[in-house]
Amino acid sequence: MISALAWVPRGAAKPAQDDPSPTQVELAALKEGIEVQPDEADGLESERSDSDSDIEMDEAAQIAQARAMAAAVKAKPSANKDADADLADPLAELHMEDYDTDEEGEEMNTETASRLFGSGNPGLSYYQSNQQDPNISKHGGEDDSEADDFEVHASDFVILAARNEDEVSHIEVWIYEEAGASEDSNIYVHHDIMLPAFPLSLAWMDCRPAGDAQSGNLAAVGSMSPGIEIWDLDDVGAVEPVATLGGELPEDALTKEEKKKQKKKQQKKKKKKKALKPDSHADAVLALSWNRDYRNVLASGSADTTVKVWDLATEQCSATLDYHQDKVQAVAWNPAQASVLLSGGFDKAVCLADARAPNSEPLKWDLSADSEALTWAPHEPTTFLASSEDGLVACYDARKGAGSAPLYRLSAHDRPACALTFCTAVPGLLAAASTDKQVKLWDVSTQQPALIATQDLQVGAVFGAAFCPEAPWLLAAGGAMGTVAVWDITTNSAVMSKYGRKLSRAVAAVASDDSTAAGQ
Repeated sequence: MISALAWVPRGAAKPAQDDPSPTQVELAALKEGIEVQPDEADGLESERSDSDSDIEMDEAAQIAQARAMAAAVKAKPSANKDADADLADPLAELHMEDYDTDEEGEEMNTETASRLFGSGNPGLSYYQSNQQDPNISKHGGEDDSEADDFEVHASDFVILAARNEDEVSHIEVWIYEEAGASEDSNIYVHHDIMLPAFPLSLAWMDCRPAGDAQSGNLAAVGSMSPGIEIWDLDDVGAVEPVATLGGELPEDALTKEEKKKQKKKQQKKKKKKKALKPDSHADAVLALSWNRDYRNVLASGSADTTVKVWDLATEQCSATLDYHQDKVQAVAWNPAQASVLLSGGFDKAVCLADARAPNSEPLKWDLSADSEALTWAPHEPTTFLASSEDGLVACYDARKGAGSAPLYRLSAHDRPACALTFCTAVPGLLAAASTDKQVKLWDVSTQQPALIATQDLQVGAVFGAAFCPEAPWLLAAGGAMGTVAVWDITTNSAVMSKYGRKLSRAVAAVASDDSTAAGQ
């Protein structure tokens, strides 16, 4: 299943990803079948020299014996000269007297031996590489093609997906190629990164941890474990995160007293619980939101009922908000006021707080059921929408204060509405996705929402959906079937009938930008 997804801005990923394939030196070691350590090399060399000496002694003895036989034959008088000639002629053809000389016939003998027994190159091949083989006229074509296929092009759209299948979890990096004049659209997995725990939430960000000022291509992953892992998406062969916010404390970081206490607790309880880092979440991380204005700030919501604000520069928790009474399912930063944070939980409540004043009382609104998803209206940043487990979507104006009535309620689905996302090219165009397998487009520009289109993207129950910020006519969705689908809403006649001009302008603007970038 796909539990969460996110778009990656174009140009954020390295065009040429870090290649995890073995080097020429590693390949040579594999062909040899053994890696020789420096301290073992001397021993092997001495063994080889001893073996070579033995071989030389054997050869010398054989040569001496052959010469003695030849001399005896020549010196022994014989009554039968014809018999002597019959024996001497074959021996003369063997050139025993020149057996140990290398001056004549060396080149011919080498070529003959190479033709019969091979060149001695690794892999039992006559030529060490295709570059040396005169029978191959085209070199590197296949390798160049593979390298080109692995490259992330400027025109590619990149999607992150958190996936679990058969108890194996990983992040998948998907590439979506738009349909061209003569080609259909294409979507495929570029590479994936293994995860140690079931992923529940995902957020892309460009801020590297530990105060690194250089922009990056990273993903924050929340899972069933209390730690938030930060992964470098450009490192194709990554086996561990570049940082972990919170989570379990390493064994070597425990003091003797802490280890004793932990052993006592483990003896009392059947289930072993490891010590956690200071200010860590104590349970699964269900929600993540990266602050695009304060790039070093990440918000998280957890099953431990708290919301935490993290400073990526120090990898520390800077604030803990504990005003929810149950699991926190969703968090979202305001696009206009960067310090304003919205959160929704299983306590059927949505809370609005200022992260600069974590101890102040938040604004609170009650929902009809457990919170599922939250989103701010991009064209009206004081307005937010909250979906719930019963399929309802409610819209609120934060300026009206805590407990104010919703501007409208929308019965979007019959089952939990797991995702809400706005099309930035068209004010009021909302997409809602649900476990009923449907993605629905709504016109919410007025307080009387109207359904525009419904689409089954063949991903099963939908757990995540999002419009592409750079190409707002593209909607990505993932769900229970473990795959990602992209819906180009310009292919829907009802959508184009109502929003054709605005969407066409957005498509033309992106095409113009791509053309300009290609010409530079």
